[in-house]
Amino acid sequence: MLYTGTDWTFSTLRDCYDAIEKIAIEELRLETYPNRIEVITSEQMLDVYTSHGMPVSYAHWSAGKRFVGHENAYKRGLMGLAYEVVINSSPCISYLMEENTATMQALVIAHAAFGHNHFFRNNRLFREWTDPTQILDYLEFARAYVSRCEERYGVRAVERVLDAAHALQGQGVNRHSGSKRLDLRAEQQRDRDRRDHEDRTYNDLWRTLPGAEGGAGEGTQVAVEPELGTGLGLPEENILYFLEKHAPKLAPWEREIIRIVRLTAQYFYPQPQLKLMNEGCATWVHDFIMRRLHEKGLIDDSAMLEAIHSTTNVITQRGFDQGGGPNFNPYALGFAMMSDIARIATDPTDEDRAWFPHFAGNGDPVGTLHHAWAEYRDESFVQQYLSPKVMRDFRLFRLRDDLDKPYLLVDAIHDEAGYRDLRRTVAASYDPGALSEEIEIVGVDMHGDRLLRLEHRTRPGQLLHQGDARQTLAHLQTLWGYRVALKEVDSQSGRELRSYD
Repeated sequence: MLYTGTDWTFSTLRDCYDAIEKIAIEELRLETYPNRIEVITSEQMLDVYTSHGMPVSYAHWSAGKRFVGHENAYKRGLMGLAYEVVINSSPCISYLMEENTATMQALVIAHAAFGHNHFFRNNRLFREWTDPTQILDYLEFARAYVSRCEERYGVRAVERVLDAAHALQGQGVNRHSGSKRLDLRAEQQRDRDRRDHEDRTYNDLWRTLPGAEGGAGEGTQVAVEPELGTGLGLPEENILYFLEKHAPKLAPWEREIIRIVRLTAQYFYPQPQLKLMNEGCATWVHDFIMRRLHEKGLIDDSAMLEAIHSTTNVITQRGFDQGGGPNFNPYALGFAMMSDIARIATDPTDEDRAWFPHFAGNGDPVGTLHHAWAEYRDESFVQQYLSPKVMRDFRLFRLRDDLDKPYLLVDAIHDEAGYRDLRRTVAASYDPGALSEEIEIVGVDMHGDRLLRLEHRTRPGQLLHQGDARQTLAHLQTLWGYRVALKEVDSQSGRELRSYD
């Protein structure tokens, strides 16, 4: 028996980790990054929330604002804290709450240190877009660089750039797989080379020229060649990248800060596209491991009941009128689909064989799940693996609300055509294109007034909030240094719907 009761010691955690690791490797064939497990207090967990789970980050007032908001909500009982937080890094850092019982510590080790960890290491999007071996070092570099800039140029000047870059970071990522994976060590070396070059080429005589008081500081302008407007590669979806490379008035240190914000945003870009699968994978893994620990006699019945109770709370799908909101609980749908895949691989029905002939009854549920975890994102995963049984279990149907009609139409029910329509509709709700607006830089007058023109491709009824749009454009104008104009157009007809200038 690994433990009895609710109390635990670090020796208990080590024994639990070893037993969980044995099952994870030998039975589930999980491949993980090295693990680092840290036990933290509730206040430290609030700090982790503030920095999006990362152990280090550069200073910015928004972090303090988030901390105060979370702290007040927690103390008033308006929110609870997660049992754990895990980071996509190597080593993979898992934060465990010290208030957890022994069973919950074992459960979250299985969930985070092995479930999430395996998914981070093996999913194609994470492999293509992130490099966990370098992210912690890069964040250390970013914190040190921002701190040096604050000392040299002033907190207000740095804050001005960070505020604007943060407002635009949702439009500061490359969304297409043609982009190469970030080499964060190369980014640090590039910064060192740039600073060495500045030191070697510095000449104090430039400071004596008329109008050069203060040297190459905040007001430094970057010379723009007349022909620059012809080779910008427009349209450009990555607005922060364009500003970093082409904004006429930015000083080198300002460009570097924009680059830091951009690369950090790029690192986190895959996570919203994989929320369903990531949580479904981790929940299925911890449920499997806890059941195996019980079957082996390593935990008692009370511990197993506690684990079942916790898992049941997590995977409950509440109705829209019960606080469930308009979206699926990713734990609920993810776990249901993972469990269903394992069932189809081992004990399929005739319906399963008709819908999933490529893996129904193959006798290898773990291998089938490994393939799904590695090769899909949420949208394609739902499109490939959402079964009629899961749709029935969730009692899914589709309502069509036509504004021209005085009624709601139920147009997809539990029949062959309805199942396929439902699956397409659920998959479409996880489309990455729906997670962010399609805004591109489409033109810039580098030879005249340097007006920067942007275009938002959308459709009637889905326009930007005017107040938010104007504030964001103001931040963009801060970095660009000249006028900025945005036009919203119908993606189907090309008709202009609204403009900002």
